Amino acid sequence: MNIIGRVTKDAEVRTLSNEKQVVKFSVATNDSYRNKAGERIEQTTYFDCAYWISPKVAEILTKGSLVELTGRVSARAWTGNDGETHTGLNFNTSNIKLHLGGKKSQTAQATTGNSNDKEKDDLPF
Repeated sequence: MNIIGRVTKDAEVRTLSNEKQVVKFSVATNDSYRNKAGERIEQTTYFDCAYWISPKVAEILTKGSLVELTGRVSARAWTGNDGETHTGLNFNTSNIKLHLGGKKSQTAQATTGNSNDKEKDDLPF
């Protein structure tokens, strides 16, 4: 699944007990439509996102950045301290594309562990 939205606050890198690192951030997507009465309805959806590939991507995930994410969505539910039931959406991100105004987009892509860091000068053309 792909989503496009804005980062709601600067990303954070968290280190888990097994020393694995995850980048946590939130993205808001906006949608609008007209109801039967012709009124324009604006709807915002928030996704709590996790990126496990590289913690370096946290440097570019700053509040207000426009990002295009590829990954999978999962729903979650919990009971708050007030006893109320809450729900949310998690987005496990495998690919992040940052859209910069007027500049070339940056991409953080999932690797399979076989990354080959050859220089671009080795290309045959």
